[in-house]
Amino acid sequence: MPGASESFAVDMEKARELVNGRIDQLSDDLRHKVNKVLHDNPELAYKEFMAHDTLTAYLEKLGFNAKRSTHGLETSFEATLGEGGRQVVICCEFDALPGIGHACGHNLIATSSMAAFLGAAHAMSALKIPGRLRILGTPAEESGGGKAVLIENGAFNPPEDIAAAIMAHPLSEHSLHAKGSGYSGLAGLLFLVSHKFRVEFRGKTAHAAGEPWNGSNALDAAVAAYVNVAILRQQIRPDERIHSIIEEGGVASNVIPDYTRMNWSVRAPSICRADRLLERVEKCIEAAALATGCTHEFIKSPTYMNLRANETLCKTYVEDMAQIGEKVQLHQEKPYTASTDMGNVSHTVPSFHGVFSVPTAPDVAIHSPQFAAAAATDEGHAAAIKCSKGMAMLALRVLVDGTIADAARRDFEQPDTVE
Repeated sequence: MPGASESFAVDMEKARELVNGRIDQLSDDLRHKVNKVLHDNPELAYKEFMAHDTLTAYLEKLGFNAKRSTHGLETSFEATLGEGGRQVVICCEFDALPGIGHACGHNLIATSSMAAFLGAAHAMSALKIPGRLRILGTPAEESGGGKAVLIENGAFNPPEDIAAAIMAHPLSEHSLHAKGSGYSGLAGLLFLVSHKFRVEFRGKTAHAAGEPWNGSNALDAAVAAYVNVAILRQQIRPDERIHSIIEEGGVASNVIPDYTRMNWSVRAPSICRADRLLERVEKCIEAAALATGCTHEFIKSPTYMNLRANETLCKTYVEDMAQIGEKVQLHQEKPYTASTDMGNVSHTVPSFHGVFSVPTAPDVAIHSPQFAAAAATDEGHAAAIKCSKGMAMLALRVLVDGTIADAARRDFEQPDTVE
């Protein structure tokens, strides 16, 4: 097995030619057999069965041994090329949102990740590049923290064995905060920590008109919790976020509800600040239960850690995108106040999570029906394909160049300075 710092003599211009040629060759196939199939059949967290079968079947058709239902998750999968040496993992998302389908563009993420893997694999085989390249299907990014579960289940073990984990996300052009600059993407994306949980309130049912004094209203508890936190929002920092919905609020207007359930997200740039904000939110919820005479229970989901931008991997990606005529912004001008479970990966191994822009109307943002429509366009597919070429070259350069791999590891080992 080669040492961590070892480099290999490879003609990277030839590698780029092989990568770009293979991805261009497969683009139309990917458009209709991956991208469109996933977009037309949106599936929710941990239920992405058609996506799982579509992606694994496509890999198998191209001669790869696709392992299905890996790491204890029914809809996770993986395929690997090579043995020994440095390893690069390309993460592949494919889940959708309730009611609005692929409004976060995960069909494009799956397309770009698949294309990057196939392009890099083609060059690895042709040029006999040592190391390992793995594509990992990561379900349940929108809810459920699939990557956090995969980390816990050993999908990134041993972490010192992985030189880089790579993926990219679509955003609308205006979300890059770099208008008029000609940028088509962003390398150093920053996302927030997100504590995700549900709260169940339990009260006592009674006739709402005949004997309301005999009931304890669980819907009142949910409404009070919502209002308490709405008041709290006045006293939080501009880069912090709190969201909630009432998932269950009762069954009939003339019956005092004895059960309600809320779904919450609490976000901040660092885990310390997110923990402090969570404590304040929990007190608002506890006060609502106390005021209404109800009991409450917190049901925690995996926390999404803040996304760390690896300087070396970001710079390398920017360089390779420039080789195909794409101008990619290295750092954000201001943070994007969203969250991803790729943040957890970035705290586990050196990671790259870039952004490619999708053409939209000026007022269209992700998590909207309009963005779901944009994610189905030829222009959206073309953006994903361009991004995949940069990711494929990033993967190859990490495998080939020990200097890049070592620098990325040093960046990863630096303390997280986000406050």
